[in-house]
Amino acid sequence: MMPETTRLPTRELAQAVLLANYTRLPLTVVRGQGCYLETDDGRRLLDLVGGIAVNVLGHCHPEVVAAATSQLQRLIHASNLYYTEPQIELAARLVESAFPGRVFFGNSGAEANEAAIKIARKWGQRNRDGAFHILTLQGAFHGRTLATLAATGNAHHSDPFRPLPDGFRQLPKGDLAAVEAALVDPDREAVAVLVEPIQGESGVFPLEDDYLRQLRALCDRHNALLILDEIQSGMGRSGTMWAYQQAGIVPDIMTVAKGLAGGLPLGAVLVGERADVLVPGDHGSTFGGNPLGCAVADAALDVIVSENLAARARYAGAALMQGMRGLGSPLITEIRGRGLLLGVQLSVPASRLAEALLERGVAAKETREYVLRVAPPLVIDDEAIAYFLDRFADAVGSLRAP
Repeated sequence: MMPETTRLPTRELAQAVLLANYTRLPLTVVRGQGCYLETDDGRRLLDLVGGIAVNVLGHCHPEVVAAATSQLQRLIHASNLYYTEPQIELAARLVESAFPGRVFFGNSGAEANEAAIKIARKWGQRNRDGAFHILTLQGAFHGRTLATLAATGNAHHSDPFRPLPDGFRQLPKGDLAAVEAALVDPDREAVAVLVEPIQGESGVFPLEDDYLRQLRALCDRHNALLILDEIQSGMGRSGTMWAYQQAGIVPDIMTVAKGLAGGLPLGAVLVGERADVLVPGDHGSTFGGNPLGCAVADAALDVIVSENLAARARYAGAALMQGMRGLGSPLITEIRGRGLLLGVQLSVPASRLAEALLERGVAAKETREYVLRVAPPLVIDDEAIAYFLDRFADAVGSLRAP
């Protein structure tokens, strides 16, 4: 018999019925509109978390709601045993926005990276005599499945779940000599390099454009694939539709998720002709590319393009960065990032600043102990920017160095 839990207050009920694998902010959100959230006690909060870089169009954007409502009345799920129009249209749109190739759809960023890893390994069997090692960078985050934990290489996340799959090697950021040495290592032949153009979870560290260009050249020179994880940086957030476009390169494989479907779960892998090796039976996803998620993603792309939200991200990100730097606070040691994916490096624990902001009507979250991540919806307007900067100044002023 089920325990009498349904009469408990919401947060007590959550503790009784949900696994304790998340550290949650002390609030319960019940609705959202634009860049603002509303809690069960009637508080209105400016959302600087953006669903962890998911809500590129904010909450309940009318085009997203209309697309979801229309598709819900037609076809929600059919499986990949059949063709569906929203999936084909979205794949075509993604290819047009990025580079020539074909698309696989899953449900999340981790699934997209899993698919990319499998594609790279099969490509290695076909083209590199079975080479299978994948090179990643220290500070990376590629997901929480066993393979993507191994690709991430963060002991804090992975140690409780060892042994992890073999075949991944983490290298220092910016060290091209280490990448080249690993690519030609005869004992651990590498088939691919997997990197995020902007490392998000480790504290928002953009990779230099020239570094990405050099990685592309090294992969070409040593017959390896370049895989770009644009799960956080894509969909206009970095100031271009895809962050890699600022470096003037083209990857062999790109993974996408988070903002892709405007808040619905959807992930994708874009695969260029060189890496296109999957055949029926190699990989699949029951829910991946379902008509509902794809119809909403089509609508999200329409809005991003028609409203030029990539340019808006550049403008708003510059305004936020200038405003925060203008405080001249000794507690802020660096502000870095691109577009609307920013990291505020602090000399005090970022959780303290997040708490002070929450008291002042702003929802924000730390990433790593001393970094506050700022990833609001791309539709953030000047009024909301001013609202945030005013409260940010007040919150920073309320803190004291340790």
